[in-house]
Amino acid sequence: MPRTVKFSIGVESHDDPYALLYSDEAVKTISDLCLPRYGMASYIAAKAKATETEKLLLRGLSRGGKRLMGFCRTNLFKRLESGGSAFLQSITRHIVRNYVFLHAIEHGLELPIGTQSAELLDTQSNDEDDGIVLPGTLDEDDASTEGMTIVDETHTVAEQTSVYSEGFFKKQAAEVYQQYSTQFRKRFKWIKPTLFNASLKKDLRQDTQKLLNLLKQVQVWQAQHDQKLRALIDLITQRHPDEKVLIFTQFADTVRYLAEQLKAHGIPASEGVTGTSENPTVYAWRFSPLSNNRRNQITSEQELRVLIATDVLSEGQNLQDAAIVVNYDLPWAIIRLIQRAGRIDRIGQRSDSIYCYSFLPAEGEEKLTRLRERERTRLRENAEDVGTDEPFSEDDEMDNQAIIDLYNEKAGILDGDADSEIDLASQAYQIWKNATDADPRLKHTIEQLPNVVFSTRAHQGTALAPEGILVYMRTPEGNDSLAWINRQGESVTQSQLAILRAAACDALTPTLQRPLEQHDLVRRGVEHIIEQETHGAVGQLGSRSGARLRTYQRLIHFVEASKNSLFPAPPALHKAIDEIYRYPLQESARDTLNRQLRAGINDDDLANLVIALRDASRLCHVREESDEVQEPQIICSLGLFTPGV
Repeated sequence: MPRTVKFSIGVESHDDPYALLYSDEAVKTISDLCLPRYGMASYIAAKAKATETEKLLLRGLSRGGKRLMGFCRTNLFKRLESGGSAFLQSITRHIVRNYVFLHAIEHGLELPIGTQSAELLDTQSNDEDDGIVLPGTLDEDDASTEGMTIVDETHTVAEQTSVYSEGFFKKQAAEVYQQYSTQFRKRFKWIKPTLFNASLKKDLRQDTQKLLNLLKQVQVWQAQHDQKLRALIDLITQRHPDEKVLIFTQFADTVRYLAEQLKAHGIPASEGVTGTSENPTVYAWRFSPLSNNRRNQITSEQELRVLIATDVLSEGQNLQDAAIVVNYDLPWAIIRLIQRAGRIDRIGQRSDSIYCYSFLPAEGEEKLTRLRERERTRLRENAEDVGTDEPFSEDDEMDNQAIIDLYNEKAGILDGDADSEIDLASQAYQIWKNATDADPRLKHTIEQLPNVVFSTRAHQGTALAPEGILVYMRTPEGNDSLAWINRQGESVTQSQLAILRAAACDALTPTLQRPLEQHDLVRRGVEHIIEQETHGAVGQLGSRSGARLRTYQRLIHFVEASKNSLFPAPPALHKAIDEIYRYPLQESARDTLNRQLRAGINDDDLANLVIALRDASRLCHVREESDEVQEPQIICSLGLFTPGV
């Protein structure tokens, strides 16, 4: 059941800090940024005298430069929508990092060049700020500017406003550069500023001044005047004072801000979790111990009532102890909202009603749709200017109608695809649990059954659900596969969920005598699974149109093409390709790769993206190897036949 949480936006910026965030001026400022640290290759001096080592560094700067500029701008727009805290933290970090470069240029010091990671090319999975992977940056945990845009109890607004001076930021930059060049020196590559033209310094200064002007208009983010935060607190304490509440936001900074503020307002048993949390799954267990079978391990003191999370918890977690999910900010793709709701809209949910709250301006959905239209227009204009593309395509954008439907609480908008197979394992487990809860004796009986066990039951065949057999098989790679074969030996469907549903029957369903052809059809089912696995239809590398097979084929071609070049494929890429071949992709990796393949990512950026995902342990589900060679196993089969035919 979609519900809207409305918050007010004042007419003047001094009345409400959100007014500036929804203004044309803020959008124009972001759009007009040059973002030179992201496109250093554009500033290489025409007659630069570089050593061979420096030439290699300069060549590396050209990889993904303009594309990274576009994606950085996109992320700033998204943080603008998320809230003042996350946006202003990004602004202060950009200012400090620009001054770090200016400090180096003005003092004739080397410039710290970070990794221009292709992982940034996916702005939907990159929930953190650019603290680690962009040129001239600190780790987010080490950032000297962390949290300085929020007024706390020990400083007045006037005191904190005084920090937004050029002198303050220059002092900060000098201290950060000292850290870079000493304790963090190995994190960067270092290059002489004389290899770049005068436009680099000019554009750094121009961007910095624009950001300073924007920052001075908002001054500081005052939590006590945050109407959106107040609406969230009212939702938790007034509308649902005793129920579990799951809150999603796109950005880790927003998670930290909300977690701090909820605790400051006396809301107990609340925590935040992000992609950098040591073990996000533990938070899922503490929030939803029943659905994760952790009731005996989680004490009442450890159990959470409110959990704030990035989309790190929007896939692959059981959170259905709760029946309330909140979208504190709206992603640009509707599928993200459906995935978030899917964390609690699962088998085992005990509530009759699931409420999905989304934050939208009280003035109407026009505020948000107009903001997004301005952002999209600016992104398109910028793409034309710099000659690159942006991450938005028709199937990546949440269109205006979807926002209007959310605002009007239209039923069904977050239901998703009824035939989705994302949660197949959960459904299979729930079938098992329901059966064994109803009759505990079944657990021992079924676990003692040997492999290749079979049965037959009555089935009235139709064109879409013909007579035949269902086969459950475990492949040599350890993948569980289902097949449905008709009486002619042909595959009926590749949908694993449809096959699982076709097997349904109650405990008193009578068996039929096995037809003579049943075992032969089982053999055909096994052959079908092996054939598809060998030829990549539903097997080891997935379907021909799937992200796994397409990525594997692109990377193999890329490696072959790079063998005779100056820059052969690195060993990390060979390891990533091997993992893709041997193991299934993680859900988030599959989503990321699908989006980038649709957006036309080039082979070089695709290789960097895959390496970055693997380095972050986000690429494949890697399992421990066994010394023993696995053989395919037929677990069981079920015949579906019309009696007497």
